[in-house]
Amino acid sequence: MSERQGGGIPGWVWGMLVGVLIFAGGFYLGNLGTDSDTVDVGGGTFGAQEDPSDSTTTTPAESTTTVPVSTETAAPTTTDPPTTTVRYSDLPVVFVTELPVEALDTLDLIDSGGPFPFDRDGLTFQNREGLLPDFPRGHYQEFTVITPGASTRGARRIVAGADGELYYTADHYNSFREILPED
Repeated sequence: MSERQGGGIPGWVWGMLVGVLIFAGGFYLGNLGTDSDTVDVGGGTFGAQEDPSDSTTTTPAESTTTVPVSTETAAPTTTDPPTTTVRYSDLPVVFVTELPVEALDTLDLIDSGGPFPFDRDGLTFQNREGLLPDFPRGHYQEFTVITPGASTRGARRIVAGADGELYYTADHYNSFREILPED
């Protein structure tokens, strides 16, 4: 066994992905509205209902334009954040939650930089089969996904790209699926 510290996918890449998803969800949820919400645009207030008991007088320079928001044009009132996932290929997808538990262990090792159980873990994957997107040599690294009961490394691997992309093969590079964070 090797105590070699492999490159792997840095923790900051995963952190940025989570941060982008949280930002996008917060932005989406922050822009949901109801019929009584108002939005100030170009000096006018849109979406507010005029209160007839309001006795405030304004000069023309201070006037407010009031436009009611109909329920047909109001934003949907869902609490689910949008699902924005970066895709790196047109390959079939496998969600992290669908991977074998041993693959989750391998992903944890990649994220932490090892130590990896096999000497070949973290070495350059050359993409000789041409199934992954074409990048210069050195872009991809391969990592073993332990197969319970196998006396060798088995056929399961995770291939990690330098841009943060992850691919899973259960048949020793005959086919790949792109790993996505969650379904």
